[in-house]
Amino acid sequence: MINDNDIIDTLEELEAFLRLVESGKLGLDNAAGIALATNNADGRPFIAVLDDNHQLLLGRWVTQEVYDNGKDLVRNAPQQRH
Repeated sequence: MINDNDIIDTLEELEAFLRLVESGKLGLDNAAGIALATNNADGRPFIAVLDDNHQLLLGRWVTQEVYDNGKDLVRNAPQQRH
């Protein structure tokens, strides 16, 4: 499920999205992982929230810049702010 009108276009928005997923505030049951991926049909990049069977629970489009520069943020998770 990807909302075509909701595009993450900054690293700050990506970080905020990751924090929402990790905190459980989006109410996703069985969320097991987060990955940056590309759509097979058109190559468009998106962030995917996956369940433990690697099925898509939630996705949001991201800009190419966020895809290129947000990989470490997704891989390492946002750091806690003090």
